[in-house]
Amino acid sequence: MNHLTRVFFVLLVLVGVYWLWQDAEEPVEAPSTEFVSEGGVILRVTSPLKEALVISPLMLTGEAPGTWYFEASFPIVLVDWDGRIIAQGHAEAQADWMTEILVPFVATLEFTKPDYGTTGALILQRDNPSGLPENDDAVEVPIRFE
Repeated sequence: MNHLTRVFFVLLVLVGVYWLWQDAEEPVEAPSTEFVSEGGVILRVTSPLKEALVISPLMLTGEAPGTWYFEASFPIVLVDWDGRIIAQGHAEAQADWMTEILVPFVATLEFTKPDYGTTGALILQRDNPSGLPENDDAVEVPIRFE
């Protein structure tokens, strides 16, 4: 290998390392699915994605507007293909929820796989301590049972 070939090879390696380093510095955004609620509000769900295969325990993550929370949580329900409730719980805010912007949430639901049917839905509900129907809102995330 002559001198010029070696210099070219070293230069090529350095450019490759620099390119990989630059690529690693950029933040990687998790895939997500955006849903529009019955009331026209946008929620972002990062897990499970729409029509994903799920197993118990089901880990739920995403972002909902602060107005959906009450005391830093909102209800979630897991239903089978026929709308029967098979699990329920609360999503918990992971940041200050006293805002109108999107706030990250997490939740875990343990459930028994339905005996019949492979589809269901995860229903995220706006917490409505007033009980007034005009304050109700929800998003339905279609899922599949593994």
